[in-house]
Amino acid sequence: MLIDEVLATAPAHAVVPLVQRYHAVRQHSLGLVTPLSPEDCCAQSMPDASPAKWHLAHTTWFFETFVLERWEPDFAPFHPGFRMLFNSYYDSVGERHPRPARGLLTRPSLAEVLIYRQQVDARMGTLLQQLHANPEVQALVTLGLQHEQQHQELMLTDLKHLLFANPLRPAYVARPAPVDAAEVAGASRAARPLRFQQFAGGLVEIGHARQALDDEATAFAFDNESPRHKVYLAPYAIADRLVSNGEYRAFVEDGGYDDPLLWLSEGWAWRQAAQHRHPLYWEPGAPGAWLAFTLGGLQPLRDAEPVAHLSYFEADAFARWAGARLPTEAEWEHAAGAAWAEARPGLRGPDQLHPQHAAEAQAQWFGELWQWTQSSYAAYPGFRPAPGAVGEYNGKFMVNQYVLRGSSCATPAGHARPSYRNFFPATACWQFSGLRLAKDLSELPPGG
Repeated sequence: MLIDEVLATAPAHAVVPLVQRYHAVRQHSLGLVTPLSPEDCCAQSMPDASPAKWHLAHTTWFFETFVLERWEPDFAPFHPGFRMLFNSYYDSVGERHPRPARGLLTRPSLAEVLIYRQQVDARMGTLLQQLHANPEVQALVTLGLQHEQQHQELMLTDLKHLLFANPLRPAYVARPAPVDAAEVAGASRAARPLRFQQFAGGLVEIGHARQALDDEATAFAFDNESPRHKVYLAPYAIADRLVSNGEYRAFVEDGGYDDPLLWLSEGWAWRQAAQHRHPLYWEPGAPGAWLAFTLGGLQPLRDAEPVAHLSYFEADAFARWAGARLPTEAEWEHAAGAAWAEARPGLRGPDQLHPQHAAEAQAQWFGELWQWTQSSYAAYPGFRPAPGAVGEYNGKFMVNQYVLRGSSCATPAGHARPSYRNFFPATACWQFSGLRLAKDLSELPPGG
């Protein structure tokens, strides 16, 4: 049973048992590679992406290295060489295979990696039956499952980049045919009007607030989401939906990529060096029209859908062109937190891995695109990384990165919450990243 099915069929407010959740999350990863060939699973399209086979092996390595090696009686590794091959960035664990060369690992084969997963899962099942009540085991396995859910999203984003590198523009899963005339004409339909919601600001709390343990989505948090602390917010306004393709297309066609006054200095250098003229995955179509590559293949660019795959530099330049700015992460969390109870994303099938347009009542806080903020990724006051190797999980990356908030159409079910802090360098655009505009209240016209 896949993780979304487990969560959907669990009684309201029920905690899914750890053993059941373990196998559901692990099975979901296998489901993601079902449409792929062994060749699809081995290739690497750029240094920042990883082959699907490597993701499957690395997430297994996590449980073997951090759980089985510590608690399994008479532990023996599946293969001694895997400790180095599938270590990502845990320097305290030992040597690592270079990240840009993961696509060169034609051995072990995909079949052997699947056997590796199967054996580790069987051993983990036995261990969890015996130690499921051990608090340390519970905490570490839960972290490992959250870690695997992160890699499930990365598998999709990395695969999308890989398929786009193929001149045939193959689809991961065929997008369903339009069901009605309105959808056929949807490429030219504009998004609903964008409005700004006003907030008085003041002294507010942000950071993870541990909820009742019967709440799967909010009981867990990564260490970088804590401690919860107070921040002062000046009065601000934040958009009630994401920026749309149509709005961003106006920026492109207005020469936004050719105006250095709109760009940060490093952003302008990045744009010039790679000759960026539009977002990643956009392609010119018929005169005056655009196409966009999706996991469902090449599709007409739909104006009403939120613009995706932007770098921080592109998001910041658009905000400046639009007479606005990016929100801070504290503003974002303060605004989104109030809507969390109503905004939790629904479950999506494999043919819906694409951001959708905003209906009248939808604010798109979660489940469409990660949203850039203007906040540098740094430690909260009082933050301390966990002792040991797992302390390398987040804290060591708190430099030269920006925070993104929300979740995306590729984020697994149950893996979103208002306090979640995603982070990437300013040039990253292969993730499902978009933007939401913000303003100071003093910048709003009379009447909002």
